[in-house]
Amino acid sequence: MPCRTAAQIAAALMLCIAAACSRQDAAAANVVDGVNRHPVHLVRPRVAPLSPVAQLGRALFFDRSLSASGQSSCASCHVPNRAYAATSDSAMLTGGRAAPSLRYVDRTPRFHIGPDVGVSDESDSVIVPATSAVVATPHGGLFWDGRAGTLQNQAMGPLFNPAEMANATDDALAARLRQRYGAPFAALFGAETVAPADRFVAEVTFAIARYQLEDSSFHPYDSKYDAYLEGRATLTTSEARGLAVFDDSTKGNCAACHLDRPTADGRPPVLTDYEYEAVGVPRNPALAANRDAQHFDLGLCGPLRTDLASHEPYCGMFRTPSLRNVALRSSFFHNGAFRTLDEAVAFYVFRDTRPEQVYPRSASGAIAQFNDLPASDRRNVDVTTAPFGRKRGDEPPMTPREMQDVVAFLKTLTDGYRN
Repeated sequence: MPCRTAAQIAAALMLCIAAACSRQDAAAANVVDGVNRHPVHLVRPRVAPLSPVAQLGRALFFDRSLSASGQSSCASCHVPNRAYAATSDSAMLTGGRAAPSLRYVDRTPRFHIGPDVGVSDESDSVIVPATSAVVATPHGGLFWDGRAGTLQNQAMGPLFNPAEMANATDDALAARLRQRYGAPFAALFGAETVAPADRFVAEVTFAIARYQLEDSSFHPYDSKYDAYLEGRATLTTSEARGLAVFDDSTKGNCAACHLDRPTADGRPPVLTDYEYEAVGVPRNPALAANRDAQHFDLGLCGPLRTDLASHEPYCGMFRTPSLRNVALRSSFFHNGAFRTLDEAVAFYVFRDTRPEQVYPRSASGAIAQFNDLPASDRRNVDVTTAPFGRKRGDEPPMTPREMQDVVAFLKTLTDGYRN
């Protein structure tokens, strides 16, 4: 092949640059006018009638007799019309943490530290210890701290949590449930599964887990954003600008953790990477536990999770939640420190640049930044990943309009959209 002259090379480079700019301009136009010119086909879970065990699970999910008081069911904190998350009245019933949504949790991988692995029902966790030189990123698991590895184990937690359903023993819970559910469980699994209390409670939580896995209301994938990805909906100007900011690595950079593209096999995005991070949200003074100035919820390091208590680099880390249906939430972050979506977005924008808008002042008048972590663990807070990493007094990463646009986009993640 003959060698090209310098002029030919320069011309070729100019053509490449022009083509790249053209592609960027096209991508920008695609966002600005809200039309998805590259629609995809999303692969959704198969919809089928509930199995007999899932039907039992549905009855149990709404049954208040699961609680020792007879006053609360699973649905009390995981309200169907709030995407199975909490209302404002039930948001802080889980021992000082906001009750997470149960929608789309079927996609959550088991907890692990190290290389990515698939979902497994065999174990709650796989620990690959970090070396002294490298801190491996934790992934997956249910609850804010990933301490449950399966939906069945997740359902078990609230049953015996004194701050939730407050059952004292398997025997007490089984005795209440046998009268109503003993016969159908015996018919499905055999009489030998009903008499032992621990076995019966295990079957009860298994049925609740099957309901969540099989019922399409737990994974509908029918938001406006899903319709946009498939080319069936057009984003408004504000929503389209918000998506652009959401994806912009120099502004919102939200998509770095809240993945917003379909998977390689066509499944809709869940809007999380399931990783853990310490972002330093402010302390919530409304929580009873926080009346003790020495109490700190350290996420992976406890107090609810105990196996990583000595892993100091993970202290203050909580799992990145899905942003699907985030506009329906009544509290944000693990401790419910913020009560509106606007406040949650503002936290990311002003945490570093205008911390006085986010944190209270100490008795000395200093800004109490990262005040929900002990001083020794504040070094774990992410201070480099955009939109973080700016200095106090710097220009915030988003303008007021861009913040409004991001909120507008986040509202397109709410299920139940109809063209």
